[in-house]
Amino acid sequence: MQLANSSYFHPTINPYCNNMLRARLATILTITSFLSTINHFQMVAAGAFSDDELFALDIVPKIRTDQDSKAKASSDFGHIVEAIPSGVFHPNSAADIAALIRFSLSRQPKPFTVAPRGQGHSAMGQALAPGGVVIDMRSLGRGDRVNVSADELWVDVGGEQLWIDVLRATLRHGLAPRVWTDYLRITVGGTLSNGGIGGQAFRHGPQISNVHEVDVITGTGEMISCSREKNSDLFFGVLGGLGQFGVITRARIGLEPAPKRVLWVRLAYSDVHSFTSDQELLISKRAGGSGFDYIEGQVQLNRTLTEGRRSSSFFSASELDQLAGLAVETRSGAIYCIEGAMYYDDDTAISVHQKLEMLLEELSFVQGFVFVRDVSYVQFLDRVGREEENLRSAGVWDVPHPWLNLFVPRSRILDFDAGVFKGILKDDKPAGLILMYPMNKDRWDDRMTTATPDDDVFYAVGLLRSAVASGDLQRLERENMAVLEFCERAGIGCKQYLPHHASQSGWKRHFGEKWARIAELKRKYDPRAILSPGQGIFPAGEAAAGSL
Repeated sequence: MQLANSSYFHPTINPYCNNMLRARLATILTITSFLSTINHFQMVAAGAFSDDELFALDIVPKIRTDQDSKAKASSDFGHIVEAIPSGVFHPNSAADIAALIRFSLSRQPKPFTVAPRGQGHSAMGQALAPGGVVIDMRSLGRGDRVNVSADELWVDVGGEQLWIDVLRATLRHGLAPRVWTDYLRITVGGTLSNGGIGGQAFRHGPQISNVHEVDVITGTGEMISCSREKNSDLFFGVLGGLGQFGVITRARIGLEPAPKRVLWVRLAYSDVHSFTSDQELLISKRAGGSGFDYIEGQVQLNRTLTEGRRSSSFFSASELDQLAGLAVETRSGAIYCIEGAMYYDDDTAISVHQKLEMLLEELSFVQGFVFVRDVSYVQFLDRVGREEENLRSAGVWDVPHPWLNLFVPRSRILDFDAGVFKGILKDDKPAGLILMYPMNKDRWDDRMTTATPDDDVFYAVGLLRSAVASGDLQRLERENMAVLEFCERAGIGCKQYLPHHASQSGWKRHFGEKWARIAELKRKYDPRAILSPGQGIFPAGEAAAGSL
């Protein structure tokens, strides 16, 4: 269903006002030099305003072209890619974004590109718009854009809202979304454009599998509501669609009763076979009330434990010493940790420890290496927020982050471990984190755009490393490339998550059988290829080309 758009309203303009408006438009276009070249907006001596000229009167003043605004929008969390936009747009409403896109399309012969930006948490310039306009999505969040239906168990939330704010709003009703990313100070629209994975995904799927409907502004400037039942092609396209088919301005997300507290558990392993076997056993316990409610895992390379930065938001100093001793004793190359969480509230508090003890009896971790914290639900979900504070105070937050995230099929995870953790990275001492945990493919809807391996279980592997010293960035990028080359050479069959590819042929291989549908959706919903150019999937102006 297409939503009403107040920007289509045509007021009657008397000649005196018409001249004043023309003068105002001329001034605006002179100030914003990158727009003043548009022949369509050259002033003429007589005649009424066109629709596009009326759009410009509202839109152009909200585009900031000062150096400070452009500099802030020219980089992202990765601090690797820099691309300076011509301006930064600060919308007051979704209708403003639709008008901006139509304004861009009115440029002849070539429209400017448009990139929505929430927190700019991409790593390789995906949220940038070189020479185009970056939309500051956070400008939309000045009003009430989180609305909870406690009766129907959903929340309507603006795409610009942070997940931490969604948590706070829903908890006031005793409710919460089912699936969370590890870091909550990123936007709803950003994670839904990628997938949104976390430790609850083994049971509930990624965040995109828990969305009931979305409002989208397409690359043609249309404002469309969509769901599994209406405009379903756009619904499945934008969820995990990397911003290629539209800007998500609202999402309706399913809720469940929120627990009050969490038993937060880590179990150490020196053997990857036991580690992966136990993880796969745990994710097979899908029913609520059985097993953990959250399952992730970490890989601690030996040199990281024995020589690396000794700081953790979970482990104490003495516990880190224990793990370092285990690494030296076993000479295994890495220590693996299962991270689990068991939710509880007042009604289940009396039995939760017994439930944990029974679960631990099924697992094969190193005896004596069980670490348990009893924390509030909010403390658990916002754990990375506390780590951010520590990293900021140490001066190692705003540094380059050459992150590499992969989905690795279960059938090849041991080969990956041997080739990467015990091969390419065996002598590494990274600053950062390495994640490794499995998910069930049947909890993903394959009609959505995110690409996953074919196996019924696949692992999320995140090399979330930071470049904190001279030469680190180049070394980490070489290692990332070596990992990708190894996976290609060994036929691992992995897929990048939060992907980056240097060519369209790389994107075609990434999406595989989905590519034809993706190209069709691009032609339909962004035929001039103006949206999210930083992804590098479709060159601007070529979305409708026959080569697709």
